[in-house]
Amino acid sequence: MKIALLGYGRMGKAIEKIALDRGHEIVIKKDVEPLEDDLSVAEVAIDFSHPSAAFENIKSCISKGIPVVSGTTGWLDQYDEIVSYCKAEGGSFIYASNFSIGVNLFFNLNEYLAKLMNQVGEYNVSMQETHHKHKLDAPSGTAITLANDVIANSDKINWSISNPKDKELFIDVKREGEVPGTHIIAYNSSVDSIEIKHTAFNRTGFALGAVVAAEWLKDKKGIFQMKDVLNL
Repeated sequence: MKIALLGYGRMGKAIEKIALDRGHEIVIKKDVEPLEDDLSVAEVAIDFSHPSAAFENIKSCISKGIPVVSGTTGWLDQYDEIVSYCKAEGGSFIYASNFSIGVNLFFNLNEYLAKLMNQVGEYNVSMQETHHKHKLDAPSGTAITLANDVIANSDKINWSISNPKDKELFIDVKREGEVPGTHIIAYNSSVDSIEIKHTAFNRTGFALGAVVAAEWLKDKKGIFQMKDVLNL
């Protein structure tokens, strides 16, 4: 499979290694500079670029008929526009806040637990996410996905990273060291607490999931999620 790799930071380098190990070829490699290459040489694009570049990268790929997998966070105020454009162009697109297979199983577990806890009503839910000090966005895209699934299945109406108001889900954001990513959802009552936690040890799981998603998407048309890739 011939891959256009858009974004060559830590994640881009990890994706490159996984892709090469799985027998694929990187035919375009971009960091933050404008995408001016001939995309026709690629069969699929994987975008882990800067938030300021993601929208144009994705749109360029779709306009050229190149299926695109994106894990860039921090640009989602334009997500609906990309979805509309992709549908109009008959393109192929997967966005995920986290491509790790383990994290996507964790998403499902979080959603199921939120539904169970909502039936009880005696627990207050909160979240904590910790990432490396270089991460640009806060909270993480993964934390936002987790928070939105809790909100959809509880009496919470929004999330906040400081001074939460009534019915706001508090996300305690920490940036320290070189932590790849840790997410905790906690339910606390006056008598006990319940927690679920996902801890990433490195970026390999994220990179592998992105390459698996690209392999799955290559010959398909439409808007998809990791749930589709993993048949969850």
